[in-house]
Amino acid sequence: MKRTLPVVASTLLSGALLAQANNYPTGSTVADFTVTDTEGVQHSLYDITGQGKYVILDFFFDTCPPCQATQTYFNQLHETYGCNDGDLFVMSMNNGTDSNAEVIAYEAAYGGTYSHSPAVGIEGGCAAVDAAFGVSAYPTYCLIGPDNIMKNNDIWPVSDMSTFVAAFPAGSNIDVMSCAVGVDESGELAFTSVFPTPSTGLITVSVETAAARNLSVEVYDLLGKRVMIENLGTLGNGAQRTMDLTTLADGDYILKLLANGQVHDVTRVALSR
Repeated sequence: MKRTLPVVASTLLSGALLAQANNYPTGSTVADFTVTDTEGVQHSLYDITGQGKYVILDFFFDTCPPCQATQTYFNQLHETYGCNDGDLFVMSMNNGTDSNAEVIAYEAAYGGTYSHSPAVGIEGGCAAVDAAFGVSAYPTYCLIGPDNIMKNNDIWPVSDMSTFVAAFPAGSNIDVMSCAVGVDESGELAFTSVFPTPSTGLITVSVETAAARNLSVEVYDLLGKRVMIENLGTLGNGAQRTMDLTTLADGDYILKLLANGQVHDVTRVALSR
Protein backbone atom coordinates (compact mmCIF):
# COMPACT_ATOMS: atom_id res chain seq x y z
CA MET A 1 0.00 0.00 0.00
CA LYS A 2 1.22 3.50 -0.79
CA ARG A 3 2.00 5.88 2.06
CA THR A 4 0.03 9.12 2.21
CA LEU A 5 0.52 12.33 4.12
CA PRO A 6 -2.08 13.80 6.51
CA VAL A 7 -2.60 16.82 4.24
CA VAL A 8 -4.08 14.56 1.56
CA ALA A 9 -6.28 12.44 3.80
CA SER A 10 -9.48 13.93 2.40
CA THR A 11 -8.28 13.21 -1.14
CA LEU A 12 -7.64 9.63 -0.17
CA LEU A 13 -11.09 9.22 1.27
CA SER A 14 -12.59 10.50 -1.97
CA GLY A 15 -10.95 7.63 -3.85
CA ALA A 16 -8.97 9.92 -6.16
CA LEU A 17 -5.87 7.77 -6.03
CA LEU A 18 -6.42 5.89 -9.26
CA ALA A 19 -4.14 8.49 -10.86
CA GLN A 20 -1.31 9.51 -8.57
CA ALA A 21 0.07 12.34 -10.74
CA ASN A 22 -3.43 13.76 -10.67
CA ASN A 23 -2.73 16.97 -12.61
CA TYR A 24 -1.24 15.06 -15.55
CA PRO A 25 -3.48 12.20 -16.70
CA THR A 26 -1.90 9.68 -19.02
CA GLY A 27 -1.95 11.26 -22.49
CA SER A 28 -1.67 14.87 -21.28
CA THR A 29 1.22 17.27 -21.99
CA VAL A 30 3.59 17.83 -19.06
CA ALA A 31 4.80 21.40 -18.50
CA ASP A 32 8.52 22.13 -18.35
CA PHE A 33 10.26 22.43 -14.98
CA THR A 34 13.79 22.99 -13.75
CA VAL A 35 15.26 21.54 -10.54
CA THR A 36 18.70 21.22 -8.95
CA ASP A 37 19.74 17.87 -7.49
CA THR A 38 21.61 17.23 -4.24
CA GLU A 39 24.94 17.39 -6.13
CA GLY A 40 24.17 20.88 -7.41
CA VAL A 41 23.41 19.77 -10.98
CA GLN A 42 20.50 21.50 -12.72
CA HIS A 43 17.97 19.49 -14.75
CA SER A 44 15.23 20.86 -17.05
CA LEU A 45 12.58 18.46 -18.31
CA TYR A 46 12.41 19.87 -21.84
CA ASP A 47 16.21 19.86 -22.18
CA ILE A 48 16.17 16.14 -21.34
CA THR A 49 13.23 15.17 -23.55
CA GLY A 50 14.69 17.35 -26.32
CA GLN A 51 17.52 14.81 -26.49
CA GLY A 52 14.99 12.11 -27.37
CA LYS A 53 14.95 10.60 -23.88
CA TYR A 54 12.09 9.12 -21.90
CA VAL A 55 11.92 10.35 -18.29
CA ILE A 56 10.84 8.37 -15.23
CA LEU A 57 10.22 10.39 -12.08
CA ASP A 58 10.01 8.99 -8.56
CA PHE A 59 8.08 11.14 -6.06
CA PHE A 60 8.93 10.13 -2.47
CA PHE A 61 9.56 11.20 1.10
CA ASP A 62 12.16 9.71 3.41
CA THR A 63 9.97 8.06 6.07
CA CYS A 64 7.61 6.43 3.53
CA PRO A 65 7.94 2.61 3.89
CA PRO A 66 6.89 1.69 0.31
CA CYS A 67 9.28 4.36 -0.99
CA GLN A 68 12.06 2.75 1.02
CA ALA A 69 11.11 -0.74 -0.19
CA THR A 70 11.20 0.14 -3.91
CA GLN A 71 14.06 2.65 -4.09
CA THR A 72 16.69 0.02 -4.87
CA TYR A 73 14.66 -1.17 -7.91
CA PHE A 74 14.55 2.42 -9.18
CA ASN A 75 18.32 2.73 -8.92
CA GLN A 76 18.74 -0.66 -10.59
CA LEU A 77 16.73 0.76 -13.49
CA HIS A 78 19.00 3.83 -13.53
CA GLU A 79 22.14 1.69 -13.76
CA THR A 80 20.79 -0.92 -16.18
CA TYR A 81 19.72 1.73 -18.70
CA GLY A 82 22.94 3.74 -18.76
CA CYS A 83 22.93 6.09 -15.74
CA ASN A 84 20.98 8.69 -17.75
CA ASP A 85 23.40 8.60 -20.70
CA GLY A 86 21.09 6.43 -22.83
CA ASP A 87 17.45 6.46 -23.91
CA LEU A 88 16.07 6.78 -20.37
CA PHE A 89 16.53 9.54 -17.77
CA VAL A 90 15.75 8.53 -14.18
CA MET A 91 15.30 11.06 -11.33
CA SER A 92 13.96 11.02 -7.75
CA MET A 93 11.83 13.99 -6.65
CA ASN A 94 11.16 14.60 -2.97
CA ASN A 95 7.68 15.80 -2.03
CA GLY A 96 9.09 18.93 -0.38
CA THR A 97 9.42 17.75 3.22
CA ASP A 98 13.08 16.63 3.15
CA SER A 99 16.29 18.65 2.88
CA ASN A 100 19.19 17.69 0.63
CA ALA A 101 20.96 16.19 3.63
CA GLU A 102 17.91 14.07 4.48
CA VAL A 103 17.54 12.95 0.85
CA ILE A 104 21.22 11.94 0.73
CA ALA A 105 20.79 9.96 3.96
CA TYR A 106 17.68 8.28 2.55
CA GLU A 107 19.55 7.23 -0.60
CA ALA A 108 22.43 5.89 1.46
CA ALA A 109 20.06 3.82 3.60
CA TYR A 110 17.66 2.51 0.95
CA GLY A 111 19.18 3.13 -2.48
CA GLY A 112 21.01 -0.19 -2.68
CA THR A 113 24.35 -0.95 -4.29
CA TYR A 114 23.40 0.34 -7.76
CA SER A 115 24.43 3.72 -9.15
CA HIS A 116 22.00 6.19 -7.60
CA SER A 117 19.82 8.36 -9.78
CA PRO A 118 19.85 12.15 -9.31
CA ALA A 119 17.65 13.16 -6.38
CA VAL A 120 16.10 16.52 -5.56
CA GLY A 121 15.46 17.88 -2.05
CA ILE A 122 13.82 21.03 -0.69
CA GLU A 123 16.69 23.27 -1.76
CA GLY A 124 16.42 22.10 -5.36
CA GLY A 125 12.82 23.10 -6.03
CA CYS A 126 11.10 19.72 -5.60
CA ALA A 127 8.04 21.07 -3.76
CA ALA A 128 6.89 23.11 -6.76
CA VAL A 129 7.20 20.08 -9.05
CA ASP A 130 5.31 17.84 -6.63
CA ALA A 131 2.51 20.41 -6.47
CA ALA A 132 2.46 20.88 -10.26
CA PHE A 133 2.05 17.13 -10.77
CA GLY A 134 -0.65 16.91 -8.08
CA VAL A 135 0.92 13.92 -6.38
CA SER A 136 -1.30 12.51 -3.63
CA ALA A 137 0.34 9.24 -2.58
CA TYR A 138 3.88 7.96 -2.35
CA PRO A 139 5.84 6.68 -4.03
CA THR A 140 4.46 7.83 -7.36
CA TYR A 141 6.42 6.68 -10.39
CA CYS A 142 5.48 8.22 -13.74
CA LEU A 143 6.84 7.99 -17.29
CA ILE A 144 7.08 10.96 -19.66
CA GLY A 145 7.89 10.57 -23.36
CA PRO A 146 10.32 12.55 -25.53
CA ASP A 147 7.23 14.37 -26.86
CA ASN A 148 6.52 15.59 -23.28
CA ILE A 149 3.36 13.46 -23.15
CA MET A 150 2.61 11.58 -19.95
CA LYS A 151 2.83 7.90 -20.94
CA ASN A 152 1.95 6.43 -17.53
CA ASN A 153 1.08 8.60 -14.56
CA ASP A 154 1.14 5.82 -11.95
CA ILE A 155 3.46 2.85 -12.34
CA TRP A 156 2.30 0.73 -9.42
CA PRO A 157 2.53 -1.73 -7.74
CA VAL A 158 6.29 -2.17 -8.10
CA SER A 159 7.54 -5.70 -7.45
CA ASP A 160 11.03 -5.33 -8.94
CA MET A 161 12.79 -3.53 -11.81
CA SER A 162 10.72 -5.43 -14.38
CA THR A 163 7.65 -3.39 -13.34
CA PHE A 164 9.26 -0.25 -14.76
CA VAL A 165 10.42 -2.06 -17.92
CA ALA A 166 6.90 -3.39 -18.50
CA ALA A 167 5.66 0.22 -18.48
CA PHE A 168 7.81 1.20 -21.49
CA PRO A 169 5.52 1.92 -24.45
CA ALA A 170 5.56 -0.52 -27.34
CA GLY A 171 8.08 0.66 -29.93
CA SER A 172 9.88 2.98 -27.51
CA ASN A 173 13.20 1.21 -28.19
CA ILE A 174 14.55 2.10 -24.74
CA ASP A 175 17.74 0.04 -24.70
CA VAL A 176 19.99 -1.17 -21.93
CA MET A 177 23.52 0.19 -21.91
CA SER A 178 26.59 0.44 -19.74
CA CYS A 179 27.11 3.34 -17.38
CA ALA A 180 30.27 5.34 -17.92
CA VAL A 181 33.09 3.43 -16.23
CA GLY A 182 36.03 5.14 -14.60
CA VAL A 183 39.58 3.87 -14.09
CA ASP A 184 40.39 2.50 -10.64
CA GLU A 185 43.76 2.20 -8.95
CA SER A 186 44.44 -1.15 -10.63
CA GLY A 187 43.88 0.20 -14.15
CA GLU A 188 41.20 -0.16 -16.78
CA LEU A 189 39.09 -3.30 -17.05
CA ALA A 190 36.66 -3.99 -19.87
CA PHE A 191 35.29 -6.55 -22.29
CA THR A 192 37.23 -6.48 -25.57
CA SER A 193 34.94 -8.97 -27.27
CA VAL A 194 32.13 -11.42 -26.67
CA PHE A 195 31.55 -13.78 -29.56
CA PRO A 196 29.77 -15.19 -31.41
CA THR A 197 26.58 -13.20 -31.14
CA PRO A 198 24.03 -14.40 -31.87
CA SER A 199 25.21 -17.63 -30.27
CA THR A 200 23.76 -21.08 -29.83
CA GLY A 201 24.90 -20.97 -26.19
CA LEU A 202 28.70 -21.18 -26.02
CA ILE A 203 30.36 -17.78 -26.01
CA THR A 204 33.98 -16.65 -25.69
CA VAL A 205 34.70 -13.68 -23.45
CA SER A 206 37.89 -11.63 -23.90
CA VAL A 207 39.00 -8.94 -21.45
CA GLU A 208 41.35 -5.98 -21.29
CA THR A 209 42.96 -5.37 -17.92
CA ALA A 210 46.10 -3.56 -16.77
CA ALA A 211 46.63 -6.07 -13.96
CA ALA A 212 45.69 -9.74 -13.57
CA ARG A 213 42.76 -10.18 -11.20
CA ASN A 214 39.95 -12.53 -10.29
CA LEU A 215 36.96 -11.81 -12.50
CA SER A 216 33.35 -12.91 -12.70
CA VAL A 217 30.49 -12.35 -15.14
CA GLU A 218 26.86 -11.90 -14.13
CA VAL A 219 24.18 -12.60 -16.75
CA TYR A 220 20.86 -10.70 -16.65
CA ASP A 221 17.75 -10.91 -18.77
CA LEU A 222 16.29 -7.70 -20.20
CA LEU A 223 13.92 -7.34 -17.24
CA GLY A 224 16.90 -7.01 -14.90
CA LYS A 225 16.71 -10.50 -13.34
CA ARG A 226 20.06 -12.17 -12.75
CA VAL A 227 19.88 -15.60 -14.36
CA MET A 228 23.49 -16.77 -14.05
CA ILE A 229 26.87 -15.93 -12.50
CA GLU A 230 30.22 -17.46 -13.45
CA ASN A 231 33.65 -17.05 -11.90
CA LEU A 232 36.19 -16.67 -14.71
CA GLY A 233 39.18 -17.13 -12.42
CA THR A 234 42.27 -14.92 -12.47
CA LEU A 235 42.74 -13.37 -15.92
CA GLY A 236 45.40 -11.14 -17.41
CA ASN A 237 45.22 -8.75 -20.32
CA GLY A 238 43.87 -10.35 -23.51
CA ALA A 239 42.80 -13.54 -21.73
CA GLN A 240 39.77 -15.48 -22.95
CA ARG A 241 37.26 -17.77 -21.27
CA THR A 242 34.37 -19.79 -22.65
CA MET A 243 30.97 -19.51 -20.99
CA ASP A 244 28.16 -22.00 -21.39
CA LEU A 245 24.75 -20.30 -21.68
CA THR A 246 22.97 -23.28 -23.23
CA THR A 247 20.61 -23.58 -20.25
CA LEU A 248 19.14 -20.14 -21.04
CA ALA A 249 16.23 -19.52 -23.40
CA ASP A 250 16.72 -17.74 -26.70
CA GLY A 251 16.80 -13.98 -26.44
CA ASP A 252 19.03 -11.05 -25.49
CA TYR A 253 21.02 -10.97 -22.27
CA ILE A 254 23.23 -8.46 -20.46
CA LEU A 255 26.71 -9.48 -19.29
CA LYS A 256 28.29 -7.55 -16.42
CA LEU A 257 32.04 -7.87 -15.85
CA LEU A 258 32.97 -7.69 -12.15
CA ALA A 259 36.15 -7.53 -10.10
CA ASN A 260 35.97 -7.42 -6.29
CA GLY A 261 32.21 -7.06 -6.50
CA GLN A 262 32.38 -3.89 -8.63
CA VAL A 263 30.87 -3.71 -12.12
CA HIS A 264 33.47 -2.46 -14.63
CA ASP A 265 31.81 -3.06 -17.98
CA VAL A 266 28.52 -4.19 -19.50
CA THR A 267 27.79 -5.73 -22.88
CA ARG A 268 24.99 -7.55 -24.62
CA VAL A 269 24.76 -11.03 -26.17
CA ALA A 270 22.00 -12.71 -28.16
CA LEU A 271 21.13 -16.41 -28.01
CA SER A 272 19.44 -18.01 -31.01
CA ARG A 273 19.23 -21.70 -31.85
